[in-house]
Amino acid sequence: MWLSALRDEQRHALMRLAHNVVVSDGLLDPNEEGMMNEFRREMNLTSTEELEYMELEGIDQIFDSRQSRIIALLNLLKLSYADGAFEIEEECLLKQISQTFAVDDEEFMLLDNWVRRLTALEGEAQILMETR
Repeated sequence: MWLSALRDEQRHALMRLAHNVVVSDGLLDPNEEGMMNEFRREMNLTSTEELEYMELEGIDQIFDSRQSRIIALLNLLKLSYADGAFEIEEECLLKQISQTFAVDDEEFMLLDNWVRRLTALEGEAQILMETR
């Protein structure tokens, strides 16, 4: 969502942060892998790029605007729900990222709530497309 608004450096950083999220719980779910491929397509990145763990120190310098930080958080939150469960490891990592981005707990909860509602609506739309 809105990934095309990110600069090239931010796009590559987001993919590395997404890698951090999907490996944080020790499992790579096919839905998470599919969403990572969606990210690549939306950002026009090649899938052959090797993803490595990204240190959180300095990400506030890469994501240097409020818009880029919120785009990153919304997409990482959505990715964390791709496997159907928001694991504690994912939540802790995303809260660390949000703190680095100067997003407080209340705003983090608003973003999380918005992503959960969006995910539910997307699920409903998928059912509607399959039922006729």
